[in-house]
Amino acid sequence: MDETTVPSRYLQAAVNELSRLPSIGKRTALRLALYILKQDPLFADTLSDAIRDLSKVNYCKTCHNISDGDICDICSSIKRESSVVCVIEDTRDFIAIESTGQYNGLYHILGGVISPINGVGINDLTIENLVKRVEEGNFKEIILALPTTIEGDTTSLYLYKRLSRFGVAINTIARGVAFGDDLEYADQITLGRSILNRVPYCGMSSNKSI
Repeated sequence: MDETTVPSRYLQAAVNELSRLPSIGKRTALRLALYILKQDPLFADTLSDAIRDLSKVNYCKTCHNISDGDICDICSSIKRESSVVCVIEDTRDFIAIESTGQYNGLYHILGGVISPINGVGINDLTIENLVKRVEEGNFKEIILALPTTIEGDTTSLYLYKRLSRFGVAINTIARGVAFGDDLEYADQITLGRSILNRVPYCGMSSNKSI
């Protein structure tokens, strides 16, 4: 589909912007734009306002999760188990774990995993903040809930080496999640059981030297 086949420059502009989204090609973008066009004008206004308001989103200064304020609701809640912290890759994993209803501790979001091939190094993640948080905090357990991939295992091993000196129990979720899968794609029952049946991290899944 080229621009000459779209009968309106306004529609074409919408298609161009929508097609910049991940996994959205020109044809899908056109379908979305035509759908919006058919709705009540208020729908488009509400949608644009919601997208515009994304600029107001903050990141929690403690756990680095998405938040409306400086400190997220999880970190500030007195109902959460403050002695346990679950280390995850990003907000999608937070949503997946919270949806299971099987975890009531705190979180720490790394913002990715160590992946030299993708240009992601140790300093690109919030690892130093995690180390400082554990060193200064009163944690009894750290749960490594990173993707079951080579990159995820490499990151877990590195974190184990950095955090084991603090004398905190370091566990990992049970391997109910298949190797190579991201947590966000695991079903709630499987992920929930993996969290409940977590096991001590032995650091033996990778021989990489970091």
